[in-house]
Amino acid sequence: MRALWLEDRTLSVRGDLPLPVPAPGEARVRVRLAGVCGTDLELARGYYAFAGIPGHEFVGEVVEAADRRLIGRRVTGEINIVCGSCSACRAGRASHCDNRTVLGIRDRHGAFAEFLVLPASNLHPVPDEVPDEAAVFAEPLAAALEIQEQVSVRPSDSVLVVGAGRLGQLIAQALALTGCDLRVMARHPRQRDVLRSRTIETIAEDAVPPRHFDLVVEATGSPSGFELARRAVRPRGTMALKSTYRGGIAVDLSSLVVDEITVVGSRCGPIAAALRLLARKAVDPRVLIEAEYPLGRAVEAFERAGQPGVLKVLVRP
Repeated sequence: MRALWLEDRTLSVRGDLPLPVPAPGEARVRVRLAGVCGTDLELARGYYAFAGIPGHEFVGEVVEAADRRLIGRRVTGEINIVCGSCSACRAGRASHCDNRTVLGIRDRHGAFAEFLVLPASNLHPVPDEVPDEAAVFAEPLAAALEIQEQVSVRPSDSVLVVGAGRLGQLIAQALALTGCDLRVMARHPRQRDVLRSRTIETIAEDAVPPRHFDLVVEATGSPSGFELARRAVRPRGTMALKSTYRGGIAVDLSSLVVDEITVVGSRCGPIAAALRLLARKAVDPRVLIEAEYPLGRAVEAFERAGQPGVLKVLVRP
């Protein structure tokens, strides 16, 4: 099959890769559409020593599975493949399985390919009313929803999202559903236009009031974004960190102690809930799509996605 291959920080499209063979309990999925996210870009820059097929945001069609009822179904999927028997799995923390592989990120080939394999238990059927162009956002939307799984967000809360890129936009749309007093710090005109089209208020970086917000979500993955989030959160407020950081950043831990700040790391989330919101059109991620490329031009798709201010770039095998 054809797929995008990453090795030694170099991307190439290859046509000589073997068709993935499902292990017992797994299904083979023909990929219909895959999305380029910030983690993919960081992998290509050497954030994590991954060699293989990247990509974890996808919608596809099941072509092989032991459960014949799955064949022909459109699906998306959980990206963590877990053992079910380690201490983390037994304690209900399967996304932190000691033995997990992660689709397109850790020890498992991903979605920038004609086919992928996942355990059938990881797959979620896509409702008929959700088009591929929306379903491909199910995984990042679920990650956005995870904040509300971890932190209670009330209509009376003042909330700031720092960063309005691919994930920040979905976080903002999800938080807007809570009725909270929401602001989003967006640096690029296109980002601000998309937010305003969803009636979400933006704020300039130099207008962010210090020590004001009950909850601040940091979605830039940059030291400057973290610093802004830290300045903006009120004493006894909460910071939710939604991005990984390349290398280390300097943090004044004493100030976190003195101000009694709660810091929450946030990763994967509830895909079933994301699909329900997409089916109800409560969230519309299609406004984020900037471009779509065929698989043969996937390297070009990565180059486009890495440009400042660009939102979602899709790859169609």
